[in-house]
Amino acid sequence: MDRRSLLKAALLSTAASRLPMAWTTAARAQAQPGAPAPAKTWRHGTSLYGELKYPPNFKQFDYVNAAAPKTGTARQVAYGTFDNFNAVVAGVKGTLAAGINLIYDTLAVPSLDEVSSEYGLLAEALSYPDDFSSVSYRLRPEAKWHDGTPVTPDDVIFSFESYKKLSPQSSAYYRHVTKAEQTGDREVTFTFDAPGNHELPQIVGELTILPKHWWEGTDANGKKRDIADTTLEPPLGSGPYQIKDFSAGRNIVYQRVKDNWGSNVNVNIGRDNFDELHFEYFRDTTVALEAFKADTVDWRVENLAKNWATAYDFPAVTDKRVLLEEFPIRNFGLMQAFVFNIRRPKFQDPRVRLAFNYAFDFEEMNKEIFFGQYKRIDSYFDGTDLAATGLPTGRELELLETVRNEVPPEVFKKPYTNPVNGTPGAVRSNLREALRLLKEAGYEVKDQQLVNVKTGEPYTVEFLSAGPSFERIFLFYKPSLERLGMTVSVRTVDEAQFENRLRGWDFDIITNSWPESLSPGNEQRGYWGSQSADQPGSDNLIGIKNPAVDAMIDKIIFAKNRADLEAATKALDRILLWNYYVVPQWAYFKARTARWDRFSHPDPLPKYGVSGFPTVWWWDAQKAAKTGGA
Repeated sequence: MDRRSLLKAALLSTAASRLPMAWTTAARAQAQPGAPAPAKTWRHGTSLYGELKYPPNFKQFDYVNAAAPKTGTARQVAYGTFDNFNAVVAGVKGTLAAGINLIYDTLAVPSLDEVSSEYGLLAEALSYPDDFSSVSYRLRPEAKWHDGTPVTPDDVIFSFESYKKLSPQSSAYYRHVTKAEQTGDREVTFTFDAPGNHELPQIVGELTILPKHWWEGTDANGKKRDIADTTLEPPLGSGPYQIKDFSAGRNIVYQRVKDNWGSNVNVNIGRDNFDELHFEYFRDTTVALEAFKADTVDWRVENLAKNWATAYDFPAVTDKRVLLEEFPIRNFGLMQAFVFNIRRPKFQDPRVRLAFNYAFDFEEMNKEIFFGQYKRIDSYFDGTDLAATGLPTGRELELLETVRNEVPPEVFKKPYTNPVNGTPGAVRSNLREALRLLKEAGYEVKDQQLVNVKTGEPYTVEFLSAGPSFERIFLFYKPSLERLGMTVSVRTVDEAQFENRLRGWDFDIITNSWPESLSPGNEQRGYWGSQSADQPGSDNLIGIKNPAVDAMIDKIIFAKNRADLEAATKALDRILLWNYYVVPQWAYFKARTARWDRFSHPDPLPKYGVSGFPTVWWWDAQKAAKTGGA
């Protein structure tokens, strides 16, 4: 048995040994020949850890306005282009249209005022055994597609199999779900490959359900549809909206389905209040900003610190027809970084990657470009209480001891910190340290050029970008690396080419961000797991294949309680940080928004919904009348 197989076997054995005694007793009972299957306990919702806030038959979520008017239009910004309405192949083929999820429903939906809780939408109830070895969902009898056809277990099974087969992200996400089968008139049961994974019932609940009869039918021209291909034929859905109109790559309009089957389901009350939602596409952030000023769009999220500081000084802001507002971000953490493609030999030595961090003058960039608005990221779970701090202790230390020989020794010796620049003295000192690290890794400067000592090959690096906003960031970073003797180029390509190059791992360094939920789980395999490193289209852009990382991901997934989850996540955080897989960038845990004052929202907004726009907002005719224009 090879090392990876031994690790996997050990992890599965460890996971099984941690199952509650109540489960092992039940499992033995079920294993007896002829023993009757235990009766299913049906639930209206599920929470990873702790009790659900909302009881069975609750009327609505607390954070919505059930009396919100159903009218009006909200126009939003989208960037780049689109040529595809098929979400299954997104990430592999084509560029998916913004908002396409609006036309579909999922089995369950999260509440925005709880951490890691879900309640039934297409499904009226779910059931799972004490060992978490499977989950069953029972569909609502009234659930229908927009053509009036009932949503069936066949649709659920078709959706699961399509996503798992054709989507790299979903393949990783659902890797522990071995099959889906009909087990009742309106019931589907998903079987897992091992017991003990508390998150899998919820993960299954997030599945977007597609109409099997539509995808296996023919279009208006008699051509058979194919779920494995991109399409610009508006798909059939069951959700609150359907596609009304579009111009490929330019805009898309969704209209509310006024007789939608789910309008009166408790989880939908007070949501989806606009008659139409428009997404206007722009290839340039500057053009998008000018379009907002010209009242071509109603709502804009501002991601550029410079614009937030300088670009919103125009009459509509002065007279309060346009409102600027920041909403706190509490529902996720973030790692955003310069990302190395460590499949390439020149990035495989951690000392080389650390040298890049020493050369990054964040402090000066923050001052010159960002108007001092950002703080440096120092965790893969930045912005959450899951970020590792201080030295490992308690349960976290116990977990790290199990992989001590496979992690950098610094994990146990000192807290992770980024190099600090910002002054001429600090910059000189850090560049000297970078050169020392590069020399240790087998590089030296000859004739002002960094070369590989063994081969004489010059050290070159290309920063790849899909738009001009990050081009200026790369250009700011470039001179510092050139002072180390590197040959540095910056290439900006269109979004389609950018995505194709990522799918083929054809890049040196890019910028990427990984959002982190407050309860991490199976998605960590797709982010950092060895199996996903060679899957085209996966989120493991770095190419990490590290048994210690895999081990900690398993500890997260099989955590029995919140304390174990936190310990395993912090342990994973340290391992990732001390391997220097990225150069961390910056974060600002508020959403900067600008809007024409035509809308109202519940007060207070849901704690974990950021702005909640447009989901729980509504058109306010009195406000709109005062803004003029649209």
